[in-house]
Amino acid sequence: MILKPPNLNHLAIIMDGNGRWAKERKLDRLSGHKEGAKSAKKIIEACSNLKIKYLTLYTFSTENWSRPQIEIDSLMVLLSSMLKNEIQELERNNIVFNVVGRVEDLPKSVQNIIANTIERTKHNTGLVLSLALSYGGRQEIIDAIKKIGASKKSEIIDEEIVKNHLYCPEIPDPDLIIRTAGEYRLSNFLLWQSAYAELYVSKKNWPAFKEEDLIQALKDFENRNRTFGKLID
Repeated sequence: MILKPPNLNHLAIIMDGNGRWAKERKLDRLSGHKEGAKSAKKIIEACSNLKIKYLTLYTFSTENWSRPQIEIDSLMVLLSSMLKNEIQELERNNIVFNVVGRVEDLPKSVQNIIANTIERTKHNTGLVLSLALSYGGRQEIIDAIKKIGASKKSEIIDEEIVKNHLYCPEIPDPDLIIRTAGEYRLSNFLLWQSAYAELYVSKKNWPAFKEEDLIQALKDFENRNRTFGKLID
């Protein structure tokens, strides 16, 4: 395994293609989500081994609430099961668990499991794993503006003030965003934070995305010339 690129601190992934993976195999969508969860576990382990400090996975968007209720319920059960089964693994691998998004929108039982997982891993010092749950980039910006207005601490609004009112201001902006399933869009993911993120698109559906695909993305990132809008001689 290669070492992570020295200037990659935060990796974010849009895990797309679970349904398409299942459809290609004439399976139901839940089978695709279950297989996608297995891929997520492997990629989390790989990122932890690579000493990547922050990993954010786009798990359930605000738009996903419009899906059929049976699929939403199945996803919530799958999420709860994964967290219950993997808590000891998170502790063993020194991983900090975090959630970004409107947690209050989730079922109370899921909220309780999330809170317990956050509490049990908060003293770990390794990879900070964030699941974007009931998350939307536009909603995050709207919520930040509402918080700023409610605080009434400043009449001047600048980038720093907005950043400090986002869901997780302590997490740095992503350096690289990987999207699977061949789609070239952000889909309302980390809109504020991704201003200067590098994008990498894999044609593979998420359940088929393996550790070697992650390594290929990191190698590609290592060869990027990031100027952040500045002129480089």
